[in-house]
Amino acid sequence: MRLFRHTADLPADARGAVVALGNFDGVHRGHQAVIGMAQRIARDLNAPSAVMTFEPHPRSVFRQGEPPFRLSPFRVKARHIEALGVDLLFVCHFDDGFLHQTADAFIEEVLVKGLGVRQVVCGYDFLFGHMRAGDPALLKRAGAVHGFGVTEVGPVADDRGGVYSSTRVRDALVAGQPREAARLLGSPWEVEGRVEQGDQRGRTIGFPTANVELGEYLRPAFGVYAVRAGVDHGPATVWHDGVANLGRRPTVGGTVERLETHLFDFSGDLYGQHLRVQLIDFIRPERKFASFDELKDQIVRDAEAARSILASPAEG
Repeated sequence: MRLFRHTADLPADARGAVVALGNFDGVHRGHQAVIGMAQRIARDLNAPSAVMTFEPHPRSVFRQGEPPFRLSPFRVKARHIEALGVDLLFVCHFDDGFLHQTADAFIEEVLVKGLGVRQVVCGYDFLFGHMRAGDPALLKRAGAVHGFGVTEVGPVADDRGGVYSSTRVRDALVAGQPREAARLLGSPWEVEGRVEQGDQRGRTIGFPTANVELGEYLRPAFGVYAVRAGVDHGPATVWHDGVANLGRRPTVGGTVERLETHLFDFSGDLYGQHLRVQLIDFIRPERKFASFDELKDQIVRDAEAARSILASPAEG
């Protein structure tokens, strides 16, 4: 997949694509349906398949000061999109100027002059341009004028009748339901980040942890999770079972929200490496213990619970 952070002066082979438009936070099954439609049309037209997304997430620009909410920061989102087999990824820098660009200007300057789109694909609820004045109907009218096709993908529902959405994924995670989030996403939700040095208390009780700051990620329910942690080995990612605490560590007076992961049966130095941690199941809420010894005993039980969960055939 080729990545472009601009839409001007594109090479000829990056123009004329079938482009899926959207934020695609989480790249859940509904997003995958939109991107998949673009790929099918691209094959039929013998054109490149592409995704256009917006960074930083528009919500962080027009709703500044709100708590972190992202399901997939850009690095993670790009990896998920690449895994779908997309040819091109266009990233529009979303700043105050872009926020005030009219819908018509976006169509003319970005889609037509910049990308020379062959066809665009979007969800039924895709809105764009200043004051969110652009919608699929406007795209269809503009396409008739400028000579590009438009495909609008309707709501994609699961077998329970609910429409896939980033909001449903967020709600599941905040409720401590990572299995439900995984069902909506099509794979376990994960946090990725660089391993930082912590206070090393876990080493003193035989449970060293790899600590990752949560940054712009959504805060799921604080507590202990059965996890799978991916460690990079060259181009490959090697996965390890583990147990993690997500929260502030009130027993030891912690204040910074972080994910602390203990990898079972692992030896090695992870400091400075990127770690991917998938939340598989929720074990218990985070709480303050009366003493460090009481916390240590609970960690032993948490690890046993995590091993049992991850040994289940359903998690194989």
